[in-house]
Amino acid sequence: MQLKLSASQQPFAPILLIAPFFLWGTAMVAMKGAIPHTTPFFLAGVRLIPAGVLILIAAAFMGKPQPKGWLAWLWITLFALIDGTLFQGFLAEGLVKTGAGLGSVMIDSQPLAVALLSLWLFQERIGLWGWLGLALGVMGISLIGLPDELILGILSHSFSLSPTLSHSFLESGEWLMLMAALSMAVGTVLIRFVCRHADPVTATGWHMILGGLPLWGVSAVTESEQIQNLVPSDWLALSYATVFGSAIAYGLFFYFASSGNLTSLSSLTFLTPVFALLFGNLLLQEVLSPMQWVGVGLTLVSIYLINQRDTLAESGNKLVTSEKNAAQQQPLLEASATKLNRVSISLRESEPEILP
Repeated sequence: MQLKLSASQQPFAPILLIAPFFLWGTAMVAMKGAIPHTTPFFLAGVRLIPAGVLILIAAAFMGKPQPKGWLAWLWITLFALIDGTLFQGFLAEGLVKTGAGLGSVMIDSQPLAVALLSLWLFQERIGLWGWLGLALGVMGISLIGLPDELILGILSHSFSLSPTLSHSFLESGEWLMLMAALSMAVGTVLIRFVCRHADPVTATGWHMILGGLPLWGVSAVTESEQIQNLVPSDWLALSYATVFGSAIAYGLFFYFASSGNLTSLSSLTFLTPVFALLFGNLLLQEVLSPMQWVGVGLTLVSIYLINQRDTLAESGNKLVTSEKNAAQQQPLLEASATKLNRVSISLRESEPEILP
């Protein structure tokens, strides 16, 4: 894997790398029943503020230093505004106005934005295999999230953009999900700058608290009956989403993002809808269509290509080099054979020996 992490030397490193995306996917399954019983901005705040407090408590037990200096707090505040308030706010409001399938496709396409930003800011090499992996990843999550009828209509050239879709783009929430994806992408890149002035774990905790407070403020002003309709199973689902889907998942993700290859790490986001689908099938008896199974396969292939892009490129370069060397040696061998053919050996006929 391309992630240059100190944890990469540990035997459980692959599990820890996949854990955030597993937890995000399963948290969405857990929250499906609770979402209709609460309000979006209150729910977004619940995903952030309690989780941020838990991260800071864990950071204190780990002996992590608190941010110091106005520059550290400035970067954390910017990080909180973009990755906390804007991302969770756009996501919460977009989920209300957008279908779950299209919404998941748009939000999980953010590795493309991360790849472009990382290429621009940190000169992270993407290469042919990386771009191919990103393209297959977007295709995979599209097959997973979009309706089969829409995909078949596009493939059969019978799909036409209806006036409803074209006219109500801003009203239906697609642009909100797009802004959420861009906010998460920028937040993923920002952690590199934040960690120059603060510890990544404590910075993640504070950014969740500072980013969640405005969401609860908006909820208090514009929403009502945030908790009145919640039942005990809803509170259990929210607790899982807060502790595992936010505190642990975001803590691990931004810890890895602070020192690893952002393109490779972000590509694992493609796993989130895969886990959501698989556990929705196991726990909620949701049936996967053949098109979705194809999407799962493409998604896994894309992650392999992105994370092994340097290895694949080196193998290709070695193959090309060996073929080039063989092609260069072929004329030399032919020339040598020609010279050998032209050598003439003169033999002098010996006279018969006369014995006495």
